[in-house]
Amino acid sequence: METLWIKCKKLSTIVISVYVLLFTLAGNIASASDYQSLTQLFTQWREFEHPPLFNGAPDYRTKTFDSRQQNFQAIRQQLLKIDSKDWPIAQQVDWHILWAELNGYEFNYKVLKPWQRDPAFYKSVWSHRSDVPAHEGPTHHGVTELWNYQFPLNATAQQRLIADLIKIEPLNQQAKQNLTGNAAELWQAGIRDIHQQTKALLDLQAKVKDNASDELQQVIKLAITSTSDFADWLEKQAKQKNGPSGIGRKEYTWYINNVHLVPLSWQDEVRLLKRELDRSWSSLKLEEHRNRKLPPLVAVTNQAEYDELKKRAEENFINFLDQQDIVTVADYFKPALTGHLGDFVPANKRNFFLIGSHLDPTPLYSHFYHWFELARMQHEPNASPLRRNALLYNIFDSRNEGTATAVEEMFMQAGLYDNNPRSREIVWIMIAQRAARGLGSLYAHANEMTMEQAGKIHADNTPRGWMKVEPELLIFEQHLYMRQPGYGSSYITGKYLLERTMADYAILLESQGKAFHIKDFFDQLNAIGGIPIALGRWQMTGLDDEIKQIRKNYQALDTL
Repeated sequence: METLWIKCKKLSTIVISVYVLLFTLAGNIASASDYQSLTQLFTQWREFEHPPLFNGAPDYRTKTFDSRQQNFQAIRQQLLKIDSKDWPIAQQVDWHILWAELNGYEFNYKVLKPWQRDPAFYKSVWSHRSDVPAHEGPTHHGVTELWNYQFPLNATAQQRLIADLIKIEPLNQQAKQNLTGNAAELWQAGIRDIHQQTKALLDLQAKVKDNASDELQQVIKLAITSTSDFADWLEKQAKQKNGPSGIGRKEYTWYINNVHLVPLSWQDEVRLLKRELDRSWSSLKLEEHRNRKLPPLVAVTNQAEYDELKKRAEENFINFLDQQDIVTVADYFKPALTGHLGDFVPANKRNFFLIGSHLDPTPLYSHFYHWFELARMQHEPNASPLRRNALLYNIFDSRNEGTATAVEEMFMQAGLYDNNPRSREIVWIMIAQRAARGLGSLYAHANEMTMEQAGKIHADNTPRGWMKVEPELLIFEQHLYMRQPGYGSSYITGKYLLERTMADYAILLESQGKAFHIKDFFDQLNAIGGIPIALGRWQMTGLDDEIKQIRKNYQALDTL
């Protein structure tokens, strides 16, 4: 009897399990159907987000934006009609990615307006690849990526380059009509970018002169003339510009909450960056005390010494990640890093990062976790179409810049410099620099400081005077952060949010009686992709409180 009862119980359990499995599959099929409507809407949205052409260049005229608003609102309404609350967490995360991008478009249209306020928006020629998924800061849709070309150019590449460069002249002409804003500092600093474009085009002209077709030579010449003329026009107009360049506290908070999904306010970020600045300075002093009997680091003095230093640092870094079970080291990690190890630079020409890298480049190579993430996008693209490529409007900043900054300290604390304690000092200096520059950018966006005053906070609060030796980096960074709200602080806020995610992840495992393994944490983080940390935390821990609070606090831009 007992045996028969057990058999019946087992059979009943099997039947119930099969029923549950079929019910789950049916639910997943329904969910997949709904999720498919999201992916289809995402495709529709990305097609819409590319502006139409006017005279062969992307059209940023006010009347064009206004005429497209009805279509934009239709896409927004379609998204809001999709009910994702019963979807798997990963799919709910994707819904919020699209929600954030739509908010980014609306913010640009109503507040940031880079095509009206920001001359650097019209920079068309990019000589180097960004170390994050897309260019840092607002960028127009018709740029020429020179780093994507192999020189000398074959006939096919020349035709492609012609198609790229031919947009510059009509876009520059359009810019003279579009740029009606009064953001004085954005205007002044943006002129520098346009002058740099003239130089880049002159360098290109010299580079291709021996094998360029007549058509390519004419197109380059037209682009040079047009860019130089545009810079002259900007110089003349600059005399009339006297307005603020920051967007204001309320608008800043709305932007980082609803576009970049950072669950902090302007004031929260100020407090956090002040705290991190204090922590990094005090930690540096303690580190220096601990190392006081050790010889100081000595900078390399020539190319041969630098080649030896960077080779040793790269090998030690990759081996540390692999042998200490920090992260799964894919075959593409080392090639991704090798292309960015740098070269020797004379002492009088070194900027902040180069000063440190000529002592020990390992802290900088930790930040170059960026290149692993970009290589992963190429070699192991995310299964989600919403995460496969770069998110728009630099929404990736808390994830990519935050992670790259966080791992500098995380890898240090995990033992990366156990055999070279003096290099720990460089890590604290780098964190202090990120906190100082981000703090300055916050005050500049609140229009409580000028960019120059923000730069002084940046320079004066970076240890050892490393930000005072080469002004170009300081100008570049403060200009970028004024152009792109939230970017200057994202290194530290993203670092904090990643540390919080690691803590929540560890607490969850401990509550389940499971061991924490840093390798599992980073592998999951990598697999999730370049999405805001708050969304990554939700997917990795099930904690959606930050996103819920952002959604609860949401209010229409027009009501601020």
